[in-house]
Amino acid sequence: MTEVAMVSPVLQAIRAALDLTQAELAQRLGVSFATVNRWEGGANKPQRAQLAKITALAEEAGVDLGDAPITGGAVVTRRRGRQAKSGPPTTKPMEQMLWDAACSIRGEKDAPKFKDYLLPLLFLKRLSDVFDDEIDRLAEEYGDREVAVEIADNDHSLLRFYLPPESRWAVISGRAQYDWPDDERGRTTRPRDIGEHLTKAVRAVVRYNPTLAGVIDVVDFAAERNGERDINPAKLNGVVETFSDPRYRLGLADVQPDFLGRAYEYLLRKFAEGSGQSAGEFFTPTEVGFLMARILRPKPGQTCHDYACGSAGLLIKLQLVANELDPTAKVPLKLYGQELQAESYAVARMNAIIHDMDVDLRRGDTMINPKFRTPSGSLDQFDLIVANPMWNQPFGASIFEDDPYDRFIKNGGATSGKGDWAWLQHTLSVLKDGGRAAVVLDTGAVTRGSGSKNEDKERNIRKWFVDQDLIEGVILMPDNLFYNTTAAGVIVVLNKRKPASKKGKITLVNASKRFTKGKPKNHLAAEDVADLARLFNSGESGEGEVAVIDLQQAAEADYNLSPSKWVLQSDAAAHAELPELLAQLDELTTEDAKLTTELLELLRPLAVTGAQP
Repeated sequence: MTEVAMVSPVLQAIRAALDLTQAELAQRLGVSFATVNRWEGGANKPQRAQLAKITALAEEAGVDLGDAPITGGAVVTRRRGRQAKSGPPTTKPMEQMLWDAACSIRGEKDAPKFKDYLLPLLFLKRLSDVFDDEIDRLAEEYGDREVAVEIADNDHSLLRFYLPPESRWAVISGRAQYDWPDDERGRTTRPRDIGEHLTKAVRAVVRYNPTLAGVIDVVDFAAERNGERDINPAKLNGVVETFSDPRYRLGLADVQPDFLGRAYEYLLRKFAEGSGQSAGEFFTPTEVGFLMARILRPKPGQTCHDYACGSAGLLIKLQLVANELDPTAKVPLKLYGQELQAESYAVARMNAIIHDMDVDLRRGDTMINPKFRTPSGSLDQFDLIVANPMWNQPFGASIFEDDPYDRFIKNGGATSGKGDWAWLQHTLSVLKDGGRAAVVLDTGAVTRGSGSKNEDKERNIRKWFVDQDLIEGVILMPDNLFYNTTAAGVIVVLNKRKPASKKGKITLVNASKRFTKGKPKNHLAAEDVADLARLFNSGESGEGEVAVIDLQQAAEADYNLSPSKWVLQSDAAAHAELPELLAQLDELTTEDAKLTTELLELLRPLAVTGAQP
C-alpha cells in the first residue's frame, strides 16, 4: 500500500458493516484506540501484519477491497446487497465517547472530578467544528477555502464565534500546522505540551469573543499542584484524540442541537451521579425536566424563567417540548435564567450555546437580588416558570420582613425556618396573570405544620395559597431520583388563572411507583413522563394514582397536600389470589419446620456434653 489515506475508508466501511466503535475495532485488530484513530485520520499507516488483519476483517465484514487486499484505487463497497446503516443518529456512541474520555484521565471513580476540564474541552470542539462549517459556507460563496479563511480573519462579524488559528481543533490535535510567533523579546510562544496549548487556545478564544469570558476559560489545563500536573499531558492528549474521532464531529451539519445537547447532559448526569450534592445543585434529572415541560405545554413566543437555573436544563427542555408541540413555529420561546454559583452559571451558558438556544442568563442571588426587573424597579413577570431551588434552605427573617419587592407579607406572610414556600411566594410574584409554574421541592413542603392548628407559618402560607385557589396540583416523585438526596421530592404546579374545569380543585398525582430501578439512581421512563403529564393535565381522578380534591377537603385535612395521603397505592401482594397466598404460607411453614429440625440437630451434642460431670 502506497497511500495512507486509502486505509481510512476501508476502516470506516468495516466499522459501518460490523457496527463497531473505533475502540471496538481497535480491540479486534489488537491495537490501541489512538492507533485506529490515527489510521482513520490519515496521520499514520498500518504495518504489513496489521494490514493483513485489516484485510481479513474486511472479508468478514463483506467489504469489497478490489483486486488487492488494500489498493490505492479500490472503491469500497458492500457485498451481498447489504447497506450501511443510516437514519437518525443516536446519542449512545457520543455518550460512551464522553464517558470514556472522562474515565481515561484518572479512572471511572475519579472521572466526575474532571468535569471542569472536559466540559470546556467539549465546548471548544463544538465551537471549532461550527467555525469550520461557517468557513465552508464562505468558501462556497467566494470559491476558495483559503480565501474564505482570509476573509474571516479580517471580518469576524461574518461568524458566530471567531476562532484564531491556534484555537482551531485541527491545530490542537496536530492535524494541521501552525507557526507560533515569537514574543516581544524574541522568544517562541510555542507551548511545551497539550496542556499549555489548550490553556492558550481557550484564552485566545476569549480575547476574540469577550462574551465567552468565564465560560470556556474557567480552568488552566496546565495547572500544577505540588510540582505535578493536575492532568498528565499524555492522558489529556488521549482525550483530544478521542474527541478527534470523525464520528464525533460536532458541527451544524453533523448533529442536531438537541442530539449534542442530550449527549452533553448525559455527561452532566454521570458527573452528578458520582459527585452527589455539588453536582445535584446544578442538574435536575432530565426526565423530571421533561415532565415539567410537558405539564406546562409551552407555546411559541412565551416568556419563560428559571430563577435557580443551574445548568439551564429546565429552560432548554421547555424549548424542546415547544418545538415538539408545534414543529412549524417560527417564534422561539424567550428564555431567562438566574444562577448564583459561578460554576453552574458557566455550565448554563455552555449548555445554551451547545443547544443553539438564546438564553438571557444573569448571575446573582435571586432571593436577595433578583436580576430581572422593569425600568421602574419592580420585578419582571413571565408566562411560565420552572425551578428546582435548594430544598429546605434556611433564610434570615429580615429577608422576608424587609423585602423591597413585597413578595412575602402580601402572599401569605413571612415564613420561618425552611424556605420552600418562600420560593413559591417569589414564584408567584414573578408570574404573569394567567401564568403557570412548576417548582420542585422537598416532600415536607406540602405537609409541614398540618395539624398544628394555626401555629405553623409554613402551614399558614400553604393555607393562603389554597384559599386563593393558586395550587393546580402536586406530583409526588419516586424515591432516589434526584442527585443530592434519596428523598422523593414533589412538583408543585401553580396557576394564576385556572380553567373552569379546574377551579376550586387540586390535582394530586402519586407517581412514587413510576420508576425504573437503576444504580446509583432510579429513572423515569419516557412513556411514564408522557403518561404522567397527560394524567395531571386531564384533571380527572384515577384509581391508585390520581386524586382530585376540592378546597373544602384540603381545609378539612388542615392543608396536607401530600399525594400519598389522598392516593393510596397497595402492594401487589395485597391483591394476590387466596390459593396463591395459601401456597406461599405452606412453603414458609415447611421451610420453618426444616430450619427448626436442623437447629435441634446442631444443639443436641451440646446438651449431651453439658450433662457430663
